[in-house]
Amino acid sequence: MEKGLSMRTKLSTITLAVLLAACQPNPSNDNGTSQPSASTKIAPETKPMTAQSESERINDWFAKKHEQQLQLSPIMLTFLGRKDHYDKVDIMTEAEEIRQLAWQKQNVEELKANFDYEKLNDEAKISYDIWVYQYEQAAEGQQYNQNNYVFTQMQGIQAFLAQFLINFHKVDEEADMLAYNQRISGISQAMADLLVRAQANASKGVRPPRFAYQGVIEQAQALITGAPFFEGSDTALWADAKRKVAALVEAGKIKQPRADELLAQAKQALLSDFLPSYQALVAWFSKDIVNTDEIATGVGKQPNGKNYYNFKLKSSTTTNLTADEIHQIGLDEVARITEEMIAIKDKVAFEGDLQAFFSFVKTDQQFFYSDTDGGRQSYISDTESYLAEINKQLPNFFGLLPKANLVVKRVEPFREQDGAAQHYYPGTPDGSRAGVYYAHLSDMTSMPKNEMEGIAYHEGNPGHHMQISIAQELTDVPQFRTQARFTAYIEGWGLYAELLAKEMGGYQSDFSDFGRLVNEIWRAVRLVVDTGLHSKGWTEAQAIAYFKAKTPVSPEAITSEVRRYIVWPGQATAYKLGMLRILALRAKAEKELAGKFDIKGFHDTVLGGGAVPLAILERRVDSWIAKMK
Repeated sequence: MEKGLSMRTKLSTITLAVLLAACQPNPSNDNGTSQPSASTKIAPETKPMTAQSESERINDWFAKKHEQQLQLSPIMLTFLGRKDHYDKVDIMTEAEEIRQLAWQKQNVEELKANFDYEKLNDEAKISYDIWVYQYEQAAEGQQYNQNNYVFTQMQGIQAFLAQFLINFHKVDEEADMLAYNQRISGISQAMADLLVRAQANASKGVRPPRFAYQGVIEQAQALITGAPFFEGSDTALWADAKRKVAALVEAGKIKQPRADELLAQAKQALLSDFLPSYQALVAWFSKDIVNTDEIATGVGKQPNGKNYYNFKLKSSTTTNLTADEIHQIGLDEVARITEEMIAIKDKVAFEGDLQAFFSFVKTDQQFFYSDTDGGRQSYISDTESYLAEINKQLPNFFGLLPKANLVVKRVEPFREQDGAAQHYYPGTPDGSRAGVYYAHLSDMTSMPKNEMEGIAYHEGNPGHHMQISIAQELTDVPQFRTQARFTAYIEGWGLYAELLAKEMGGYQSDFSDFGRLVNEIWRAVRLVVDTGLHSKGWTEAQAIAYFKAKTPVSPEAITSEVRRYIVWPGQATAYKLGMLRILALRAKAEKELAGKFDIKGFHDTVLGGGAVPLAILERRVDSWIAKMK
């Protein structure tokens, strides 16, 4: 294989230039004084011993401060596989958010006062810049608190908290089950606090559209419909509590009388705390729904909505690209990918235009599993097979490899949605809990076979599972960087991984390769639709119409996607912009290094520092290029 040829996306000169320029942050602070930033040049280290000493000192400081930060989030501690504060959940009031922001500000001031930036080594400078960047983003976002949607059908905290207990709160001992029962009550308080915030935002005229209210009501109602609240099948949490207590008995950790007591405690917490909090949520949303917009639009119509959207774009993409620039990049990419789709249509000798081909791959039964439990299991089994084959190729493209295992699962019934996007949840850094690729399989007609391969690579290897697992397993950067979440980097890597998998031997079928292009144009359409909705006044119907015209994605999936963009402004633009940036950096490295270019070295450079803003990623790649010359 000729190195790099299959990876070179044909970017327009304007698109590439805009991306390169937009990834450079302003090197000055508000008062005009020079500050270290993501574009700071890496200076030669003339005193290695002094620089290393300062770097060691700052890393010790980061370790201490990050541990303090972790102690503020019992949920994050559990995600990491720890049992500190195992009986608690995070405090979710606005007052607590403001208090934690003040804590961040104080620590940034301490950082700047106590460490000499010029004495740090390259990696420590990146850590310094990311610590400051994260605070500055949080501080800027504080002014838009009342523009945020607290509860939606997509970012469903009402479903997530239950999912968190079911999937992440491990019960190995009796004490863990006691903590579980306490957390049921903690969830109830969190829901009450978040409802206060949603009500405050609504009083300012900030509400998600009607479909979001309907989704929240449905998801919340599903968690309290059935036993132990009312007659019927066990609700998800009650079934989970029974399972976990039964496992303790089976393991010989407790006797049945104690098991009965623990279940009685869980039932009491569900009845006394959980049920009232969810009933209050359902009641308020059911009453307030009359005030929502039935014709959904973006956040541009909110008070200060334009500025809010610009902030969300900057936050999601880690660039300074404007909505208009992103919209144009999307149009350009849609046009480019369309030409590649036409080429595959012609290659398989399909008679008809691209729209007819779209109709063919959307409706022909060869592209779908049966809408049965057997069909759903086949989807999972075939996904596992695709991942097993690509895993064999990983050592040829990466030096860094993940230790954590990956499992493929169907989304739990209480949060499953027809046509909703698949997603990934990381495992623990120590590997005790595997990473999970979740698929929504309630409607198999929206899960075509020809698209599943690319999605598997995106969510699994070499995509999210690989990138996030490697980040969590890093030992040569401060721990806070191993848990950093920058959407443009993470999702950009996921989309890059879909294309990389072709170079690794994936997509042996032309139809699967067409499915890869479907996934890619899907992400390009997002640039157009997201900016259209939030910056150009598009309605939900206009966004859906554009999506249908440009892709063969199922109507159910398109509706789910567009509604996601409406309630999660800016987030969906990060995928394609991040991918384009990684491709541009690879093309730059291939050009400058020529025969010295090493694909393993490039990938290890991209993955070896954890998730970072795109401008800092460029710094890392530029430094690697300089060392390789």
